[in-house]
Formats: sequence, structure tokens, C-alpha cells
Amino acid sequence: MRDVYVIATSCTAFGKRPEDGFKDLAREAYLECLADAGWEDGAPIEQAWFGNCGMGTFGQRNIRGQVCFTPLVREGLFPERVPMINVEGGCATASMALHGAWKDVASGDMEVALAIGVEKTFVPDDPARTLEIFEGGIDQLDPGDWHAYYRARGEEAGKPFEPNGGGGTVFMNTYAMQAAWHMRRHGTTREQIAVAASKSHRHGALNPKAQYRFEVSVEAALADREVSWPITRAMAAPVGDGAAAAILVSGDALARMPEAVRRRAVKVRASVLSGGKYRAADEPGLSRVAARKAYDRAGLGPADVDLLEVHDATSFCEIFQLEMLGFAEDGGGGPLVESGATALGGRLPVNLSGGLVSKGHPVGATGLSMIHELALQLRGEAGARQTERARIALAENGGGVIGFDEAACSVILLEAPETR
Repeated sequence: MRDVYVIATSCTAFGKRPEDGFKDLAREAYLECLADAGWEDGAPIEQAWFGNCGMGTFGQRNIRGQVCFTPLVREGLFPERVPMINVEGGCATASMALHGAWKDVASGDMEVALAIGVEKTFVPDDPARTLEIFEGGIDQLDPGDWHAYYRARGEEAGKPFEPNGGGGTVFMNTYAMQAAWHMRRHGTTREQIAVAASKSHRHGALNPKAQYRFEVSVEAALADREVSWPITRAMAAPVGDGAAAAILVSGDALARMPEAVRRRAVKVRASVLSGGKYRAADEPGLSRVAARKAYDRAGLGPADVDLLEVHDATSFCEIFQLEMLGFAEDGGGGPLVESGATALGGRLPVNLSGGLVSKGHPVGATGLSMIHELALQLRGEAGARQTERARIALAENGGGVIGFDEAACSVILLEAPETR
């Protein structure tokens, strides 16, 4: 396998953007990515991977990427006849797009590949359409399977399963059941979840692309409107729109590029996917499997990682993923967060972007927005939220739901440019 580098990234502002369509968001992210590479157009791109979950609910069920990029081809901004592969994997969609582009380059099949994720989940005049987008992330063919699973897990957690989804979607209820189980088994507290939420909002307040750019105290996070106990609104990711992208190249292609590009190139040390299953409540999640594979392929371990972006659809997820990814023992995620170690200035900063709970979560774009944030950090370009410890970074992104697992999980390890 060849070395692969990320030479450019982009991320639109996340938020409720009803005036912008899918094509608008795709254009914004793509052109910003070209600008980050210093390119006037995408002529060097040989392959593209387009990630999206919800466009089918707006009537475009197939050839989504091709439709969004047709105006860009017509204007000469995206090269003609370049193949584009459409990807969908729930909230892990954009990471799957990046994984596809990475494989193209690592295998030697391509020298330059684009990954882009685009999503709209805010539909002000049709909230049922928003719900339809999210319902696609769980088995709709045999719902009795997960109803039975959640009833059993709810009894173990001391939190009965609410078929109506508690806070509006079944996903918030399932996250809440996992949190309740973790609290019962390991002694994790609502205050620790609130500390994670407060920390992420503090980071998001420093991110000009974040959907929520305000701080939330621990006390306010605890007192906020309950979504599904123990999760409050401040501890949960909001609905919103956005797009993100990245350009990946081989080491040979990078060597032919200008010095200004080479000195900002971020190396992909590993890109790994794993699949979910109906697991026992005390069985490790699929991100532990993906992380161990990623560490093995990169020749690294948790001690080598300087900062993280993790999939905190709720702030409990940050606590859980710190355990699954090897940064804390099972049950140790809450105390780690409470210690302040995961805040800006701590020894292991987590979600300096603000995470999903503050930056926002346009599902098909989220994974690439993580790569954008980590690239900024590894290049030393993150401004007020820049960490001092930025050599090796990890992104964890989960998508869809199978029981207490996600349906799919991506773990990506990145290394700072040699000039850093």
C-alpha cells in the first residue's frame, strides 16, 4: 500500500440553512477545498466519492453526486468524465467516502481523489421529512428485532424502552439507555456527562463554523430541557445542514506539487471500518475493534495520540468512546472527562471543533468535518482553539444503529506535516 496524504480540506458553516440546497452546499465545500489546495479547478482529480444520506427524501434517490456536480462540470470547475461513487452509511457516510478515496490512492489505482459529504436535515416546513432521514439509520424491514432487543436492554439499564423515541427519535432513547446502563454498571454520573457537554460547547464557541457558538455551564447543561433521561438538550447534537470535503493524493503526486502544498500535507496513517451487531450490553462496541485495527496498521497506540474528534451524538458518547478507543479503562471515561484532560489545554483534547453537540451534525458531512478540524490542528491553523499537542490525531465516526452498536464505524489516524 502506498502512502496517502490529505492536501486540502474544507467545511461549510454548519447550521439551519433552509435557503441553501444540496447543490449550493456541495459547491461551497468543493470550491473551498480547491482553494485550500491552491487550485483554480479540479483538473488533477481522477476519482470522487460523494456521501449523502437524505437527498432521497427530497426526490433525488440515485446519482446524487453526479446531479450536484453537473453545474461544476459545466463551468469547468470539475473535470469531465471523472467517475463519482455515491456512498451512504448513516452518520459515518463522509468517513466512508474518505475511506474510498484513501483506498483508491493507497492501492495505486489513482493519484488524486476527492471525498465530499453533503447533507440537509433541517426542513422547517416539513418536520416529517427530517424524521424520515433519521429513520433510515435503523432496520425498517424487521423493526421487531430491535424492539425486542431494546426492551431487554432497557430492563437491564433500569430505563424502559420508549418506542416513540423519547426525544423525538429512537436514537436519543437508545443513547440514553446506554448511558443509563453505564451509570448503573460503572457509576458514571450525569454531572460527568454535563462536563463533557460544557467542554464541547466551550470549544464550539471558538469555532466560526460551529452551529452553536455559545458556552454552556455544567449547571445549565444539567438543567436544560430533558430529551431522554439522563440526556438533556445541551448534551445532544442538533439538526442542521452542511458539507465538508478533502483531497487525497499519493506520495509520488505530492512530491511533484509546490512546496506550499507539501509543507501542509497531512499523512493518513490508517483508515479502518468495522461493522455493528446486536451485542450484549457489557460487550465492547465496534469502535474498539476498529481502533485496534487502526493502531496495528499504523504501528501506534493510544499513548501516541495527541488529540481526538469523536462521534458525540450525545455527550455520553464521548465518555464511552474514550473507553472503547483505549484512552480509559471501562468505566474510566467519566472521571477522565471530569479531570479536565479532554479540554483545550488538557493532555488529551477531545472535540476541539465543538463536537457534534456544538459544531453540529449534518449526518452525511460529519466525518469529513472531523478530518477538516484535525487537519487544521495538525497544521497549526486552528486559531483560538489550537492545541499545543498536535502530532498524531484520531477521528472516530459511527453511523446507523444496530442495537447498542452503530451499524458502521470508522477510525482514522492522521499525522502532522513533517514541517510541524
